[in-house]
Amino acid sequence: MTFSWPKGYLENLPVTRRHGIYPTIDPEQAWKEQSYHDKVVLVVGASRGIGQMVALFYAKAGASVAVAGRYQDTLDKTKDMIMNEKTDAQVMTCCVDVKDSGAAQGAVLSAVQRWKRLDILVANSGAINPFDKTMAERDPDAWWEVFTVNVKGVYNFVRASAPYLNETRGYLVVVSSIGAQLRTPLGSEYNISKHTLNRLVEYVVQENTNLIAYSFHPGSVKTELLKESKLEELGAPADDPPELPAAVLLYLTSGRANWLNGRYVDASWDLEEVERVWKDKILEEDLLVNKLAV
Repeated sequence: MTFSWPKGYLENLPVTRRHGIYPTIDPEQAWKEQSYHDKVVLVVGASRGIGQMVALFYAKAGASVAVAGRYQDTLDKTKDMIMNEKTDAQVMTCCVDVKDSGAAQGAVLSAVQRWKRLDILVANSGAINPFDKTMAERDPDAWWEVFTVNVKGVYNFVRASAPYLNETRGYLVVVSSIGAQLRTPLGSEYNISKHTLNRLVEYVVQENTNLIAYSFHPGSVKTELLKESKLEELGAPADDPPELPAAVLLYLTSGRANWLNGRYVDASWDLEEVERVWKDKILEEDLLVNKLAV
């Protein structure tokens, strides 16, 4: 079966698209002022790509950063990369299988025990299969593996971190995808899992009134996950650098965008334009959340 852009691809805010750093999200001031010097950040899925860049940006802004992932050798590379950029950075590694709820709890506790608090969780772990099979064609274990990593893996860290984030009035960022909106005959396990995460975030803010949470599409970044999906071969764009989502997250967790709490945010949106043009409508009509259209 061949792929074509499906229903949902154009279900997006009609705002200017950004594919690089721009003034609203420029991290230079945060780096200069060390704006996150008293914050503790846990980045899950920090071994490569987007998660690695997110960890680096927070460390450069002064945060103490715990990086979590499945393989110790790649975590060590992330730590070394950060230390090379910022020699006085506070970084720890947590080798963990995100599907293991006990291991996720242990990783969160390790960060809290070391730094006595947790202010920001970026749940960036993810898995994908090539977009080349329908549900009927895909091996069921392979289908469920993607769903389990993407949903249970995030849930495990959300559940473990929420008490500490409530204490610090912190931030929870769940890395979702534009795939959450798509209805396509291929990639069901991935797209359904990301749609589920958007609703998970909506539940988080209902049950935790002292934290801010976002479901976050990081843009179209050429990551290993994108390569595994083979979406580029089918015509999907990959024109965003990993620095874009990293800079956007510094903005979203700075206190300047708390009005987007519980909502879906796309890293490629011009966020100054979103606030200036769309804020009132988004809040009045409760937009950027999952709804049944009638």
